[in-house]
Amino acid sequence: MQPGIPIQRNPALAGLACLRCGTAYGLDGPEPLTGCPRCRAEGYPASLVVRYDGGPWQPRPGARGMARYGERLPYLAYPSLGEGGTPLVDLPRLAAALGVARLWVKNEGQNPTGSHKDRLSPLVVARALELGYPAVIAASSGNQGVSLALYAAAAGLECEIATTPTMSASWRDALDQVGARVVTFTDPFDRWRYVARRVEEGACYPATNFIVPPVGSNPFGVDGYKTVAHEIVQATAGDEPPTVVVAPCSRGDLLWGLWRGFQEAREAGWLPELPRLVAAEPFPRLARVLAGADYRDHFPGRTRLISIGGSTVTYQAVRAVQDSRGRAVPVTEGEAAEARQQLARAGVYAECSSATVLAAALRLQDEGWLRAGDRVVLVVTSHGFKDGGEFVRSASR
Repeated sequence: MQPGIPIQRNPALAGLACLRCGTAYGLDGPEPLTGCPRCRAEGYPASLVVRYDGGPWQPRPGARGMARYGERLPYLAYPSLGEGGTPLVDLPRLAAALGVARLWVKNEGQNPTGSHKDRLSPLVVARALELGYPAVIAASSGNQGVSLALYAAAAGLECEIATTPTMSASWRDALDQVGARVVTFTDPFDRWRYVARRVEEGACYPATNFIVPPVGSNPFGVDGYKTVAHEIVQATAGDEPPTVVVAPCSRGDLLWGLWRGFQEAREAGWLPELPRLVAAEPFPRLARVLAGADYRDHFPGRTRLISIGGSTVTYQAVRAVQDSRGRAVPVTEGEAAEARQQLARAGVYAECSSATVLAAALRLQDEGWLRAGDRVVLVVTSHGFKDGGEFVRSASR
């Protein structure tokens, strides 16, 4: 552990469990870094989730941001840059345009590095510090890499990012400024092979998946995404809570974190009814699985919405949508660019990949899936300054 870096494990932290088979894993001995060993051996990779002991809990008095919900996070103290506590913005004009009762945007672009990844990174870094790793590593197209690198730097750890040539200049510059080691691969799967090798060598602690078929990202980090749901519930307390929540989706880390967070809020008595979750994706992947395809297959497609790109699906994404009676909605680049402009004119400047949430909601309105009484939250995961202007202009044509 780095001197002067406050790390405090939550005493209620009990271990990990497979969300597919339920097998429990303790915190003593080697940590499973590729999901559930039992399910992987059976050929059905599945993510692990964090387990807690103890009964009812409440937000921590006096704590701010993500730390307010520390009683259900793996660490009570961790390297922080002020993450969480992002605004839930009421947009009545867009609600009227969608024909729903209420519409809010949960603006995750107001996190320290401009994306929701800032809820994952500090917990991954805390775990790496506790275990004595000298470095952390991630396969990332941008947001995750920048977030992890900055949190690692704040904690005195080295950081490696495996990426592709599609990473934007602004993200690459941020990684250069913070001193991260950036390794570029033309084949996206080569990134995962590189991460796997560095993890197997014991050189780095992983923040993201690195196996095929994939599982979710580091479970200690993904647990941080629950706080997005907790904040939504707390912000609408005394009001009518959301009935639909729409989030951008690649491999479903945020989607699963939201679902677990809403479940915890209901168990704590904060939430009378669980919302339906909608995954916005750039081409049919999860939608095909929900229609009957095997989640372990590959679903190739081309997109410049790189923050939610990729050809794979995870079990956690399938479970979150199925269990919540939700949907997966493919959105084109053009629809995303148009939705981005609509959000901007309503006062929210979003990355194009994030604007897919409004495009998905508009599609569901056309299909009649959204109801007049619905109360909808759109989770905007990153701010618009991260998009290249030429991409946005070309996507709009």
